[in-house]
Amino acid sequence: QNYLDNFWPDLKAAHELFDSIVQARHERETESQENNGKEYPEHLPMEILEAGIKSGRYIQGTLNVNKHRAQLEAFVRLQGFGSKETG
Repeated sequence: QNYLDNFWPDLKAAHELFDSIVQARHERETESQENNGKEYPEHLPMEILEAGIKSGRYIQGTLNVNKHRAQLEAFVRLQGFGSKETG
């Protein structure tokens, strides 16, 4: 802010960009505080997820994301399926 004020006081676009960045940072910090420091809020409380897994409503597994096509390709490997276990 000081740099812009001292060296570019008339460069309106730069001041607007700086204000926008400050606002976005403030909003992100506020959201982080609301989510107890977590970057993303939880979708469901853990006790609901655990009950849903036990009842069969939800499934549990490991998310695998293709590192080369992360935006397009991912799958969930279910626990107990696809392993080398026999029986």
